[in-house]
Order: sequence, then structure tokens, then C-alpha cells
Amino acid sequence: MTPISLDISFAPADNVRLANLCGALDENLKQISTALDVTISRRGEHFSVHGEQRQARLAVEALKNFYERSRTHLAVEDVQLGLIEVANASHAEQEGVAMPVLMTRKSDLHGRTPRQNVYLCKIQEHDITFGIGPAGTGKTYLAVASAVDALERDLVKRIVLVRPAVEAGERLGFLPGDLAQKVDPYLRPLYDALYDLMGFDKVGKLFERGAIEIAPLAYMRGRTLNHSFIILDEAQNTTPEQMMMFLTRIGFGAKAVITGDVTQVDLARGQKSGLVDAQQVLEKVSGIAFTFFLAEDVVRHPLVQKIVNAYEKREKKC
Repeated sequence: MTPISLDISFAPADNVRLANLCGALDENLKQISTALDVTISRRGEHFSVHGEQRQARLAVEALKNFYERSRTHLAVEDVQLGLIEVANASHAEQEGVAMPVLMTRKSDLHGRTPRQNVYLCKIQEHDITFGIGPAGTGKTYLAVASAVDALERDLVKRIVLVRPAVEAGERLGFLPGDLAQKVDPYLRPLYDALYDLMGFDKVGKLFERGAIEIAPLAYMRGRTLNHSFIILDEAQNTTPEQMMMFLTRIGFGAKAVITGDVTQVDLARGQKSGLVDAQQVLEKVSGIAFTFFLAEDVVRHPLVQKIVNAYEKREKKC
């Protein structure tokens, strides 16, 4: 497709807003250029965007969007998240995707892409939901946010976060400390999400009351979890037997979310992933929902989306 050039001006010129828009050493403009594969040149309040038609138009929309928000400082993270929302705004309007509101300490928390909003809706509407896709698509974070929301609304009595410690394998015994300390590094991402969504002090009090529990998958055997919001993270590293064991732990008034990336399986060679197996076995079971994330749902650094795309292209060629 033939590249085009689009011009946009912000008049009357406001040097403070223009400085916030562009960022230090034009870092924000570089972020927009990298994410959308366009070239942006600037002279005063006049900007020129050069690139493929759709990408150039998105870049212009992004510049307009960020200029509206430039009365205050724009951090690089604000720009990166804003670019994701701009790129997905038209799709959301076309699909009429609802935007669920979650009760956490982050008042602006919401799905950044239509597929993330669909995922949040499915979690609210189904007792068992699978979120499958590449790294950085918000599968775990949004699941934890949904769990916090359910606890705050008194829809469940506790949150149970579960993760397999497959990476350690038989070498677990060589790590220092007791069993809880040995598996703690594998559960750290879940702690981080909780602290971000509820605050360190509140999470600590809920742990003391038993309202939040974090455990390795092996601890689930023999239990029945009633009135709980249960999340199984990194589910691609479960075996089919472990997945069946986990799913049969779910009791009355419980809700479960299973997340994973089937392209990053750490099981022994030849061992089938429980997540892949569950996808095949349960796809037609009523009451169970699946959401499959794609590279465009990545909400990390813009280069992460390009990295995911590059690996996906390589896989298709093989």
C-alpha cells in the first residue's frame, strides 16, 4: 500500500502542552512512531505524519488524543497504554463491546482492548473461564482484578491463587528454605498484582484472616473450595491429570479462571499440556467460557506486540 503524509496543527500554540505531548527529547513521539510504524516530524505546533494509510491515520488520532491530555505530564506508560486504546477504539465501537467496571483501588482500571472487555464479561457471567494467549495480554492481571472486585462486592468469601511450580521440577530441594519459601518465587507475579490492586497493608490483613490464599497446585489435591474465586495461573504447565484435579476442586458459589500461554510450555518433552487438553475436551461444555488473546491485545511495551507477531510468523512457516 502506498504511504501517505498527513499534517496536523495545534493552534493557538501552547508550549507547555506541546512539551508534554512530545516528551523529553521527543520520547513520546518516538513511542508513537515505533508502535505504529510511522515517521513523525515537527516544526513548532505543526506535525507531519508519514506512513501506511491506516497507521498514519491512527498516529494522527493518537496525537489529537494525547494533546487533549497534555495539560499535565504524560509518562511513557501513559503513552503506551493510550496507543493501545487508540488502535482498538474503532474495533470496540464496531463490535459494541461493553466495558465492565471493577471495584479496586485503581479507579481507571478497565479492559484496554475489545477482547479484554469480552474476557472480563465472560468472567462475570460464567463460573469457569479460560484465558489463553501470549504474554502481556493481561490474562492474569485482569483475572486477579476480577477476583478483587468479587471479594469487595462480597460475592465470594476468599480468593485462592494457584500456580504450578513446574520450572523447579526435581531441583526444588536444592533451593534454600522450607517448602513455602521454595515455591514463593513462582507465585510472585500474583503477589505483585494483589499489592497493585489492593495495597500492601490491606493484602497483608486479608492474608492474616485467610481471605486470600496463594498456593502451589500440589496443595489443591483433596480440597473442595466453596464460595471462593480461584485463579490457576500458568496453566500451560499443568498435566491433563493436574488440570482435571484442579477443575474438580470447585465447589458451591465458586468461580474459577484458568490462564496460560500454550506457546510457553515448560513441561518435559513429549508431555501434553493440561491447558491444551482442556481446550479440546471442554470447548463444547455449557457454562465454560474461553477467551483467546492475540498479539494486538498485548498491553506492554509496543515492541512486545511486534516480538509476539514475529514468533507467530515463524511458527506458521514451520
